Amino acid sequence: MSDPFLQRAIALAFENVNSGQGGPFAALIVKGGQIIAEAVNRVTASNDPTAHAEIEAIRQACRVLDSFQLSGCYLYASCEPCPMCLGAIYWARPEHVFYAATAADAAAAGFDDAFIYDELRRAPNTRRLSISQLPQPDALRPFQAWFSSSSKRPY
Repeated sequence: MSDPFLQRAIALAFENVNSGQGGPFAALIVKGGQIIAEAVNRVTASNDPTAHAEIEAIRQACRVLDSFQLSGCYLYASCEPCPMCLGAIYWARPEHVFYAATAADAAAAGFDDAFIYDELRRAPNTRRLSISQLPQPDALRPFQAWFSSSSKRPY
């Protein structure tokens, strides 16, 4: 069963590779049956490790909607989202995510993010990346200000 939105994402990913501008990934945000944002992987083109297609599409769609959430929207990705993109997708709260290729397909092409999932299951002090908490006396001050703020917009 061919889906036109996934076919568009696949075509964009293919074009991105052929143009030499980035990796084989693309994503669309659809609302009301219309594409409101589409993006491709721009990591190497922009020297930005966060410039994955899904995140770029989320940023565009949120600007279009003037909202930090994608209520009533659907995300279509050429490939199963990586852990970073999945985190962004959860924060954006679309109605549903559809993808074409799997994480295993991406790994076979050299894009293996399984180690990140493995790292997330480990205690921070046992991860490959050196990471440590440095407790500070005023560390909770920003949260206290947030809690009592009358201008906060919960998300």
